[in-house]
Amino acid sequence: MDLGCGTGSFSREFAAKGAKVIGVDVSSALIEAAQKIPAANVSYKAASADNLSFIKSGSVDKITIILALQNIDNVDKVFKECARVLKAGGKMLVVLNHPAFRVPKESSWGWDPAAEGVQYRRVDRYLSESKEKIQTHPSAGSGRVPRPEDYTISFHRPLQFYFKLLRNSGFCIGRLEEWISNKKSEPGPRSKAEDVARKEIPLFLFLEAVSPLSRS
Repeated sequence: MDLGCGTGSFSREFAAKGAKVIGVDVSSALIEAAQKIPAANVSYKAASADNLSFIKSGSVDKITIILALQNIDNVDKVFKECARVLKAGGKMLVVLNHPAFRVPKESSWGWDPAAEGVQYRRVDRYLSESKEKIQTHPSAGSGRVPRPEDYTISFHRPLQFYFKLLRNSGFCIGRLEEWISNKKSEPGPRSKAEDVARKEIPLFLFLEAVSPLSRS
């Protein structure tokens, strides 16, 4: 199951590799867009991630939540629903913006010319949970201009928030990986420092949560 699937890009990719996939997203418009793209072994459902009542308990091998968790409010209910539908030993694979280095409206890149030109990551708050409205921008070439109603809600929670909820939902942490950006700077006076900073400061976090083999 691809939770928060959007228009189904990853759902189709997983299906192409042999998986039977159901993509779930709260946006009916995105689900409609996904359904217009032909793909074998993929079905879609417009539903909230915290109510998967259409999925039988213990019937899912793997769940992916890719860059969606930071836009979901009731994470505790989401994890409990995921724990319910997963088979014993099943895995939930989560990719999210790294909460230690990407705090909505409270983190940014900084430049220190005095330190021989060093790019650093500034974080103004971390432990406090927050909810921010973030303006979204149309993709390049779309011809659209940003509108006030084009925004998303982003939530920040510290790492301990996720670990506590995973434990309370019965999950074990199988893996934790910190991923860097693959972006490269254009040649310029700051390009070397920018590339060094990207290699040292991970902007993405990967979590593998495993459902216990025994549910007793």
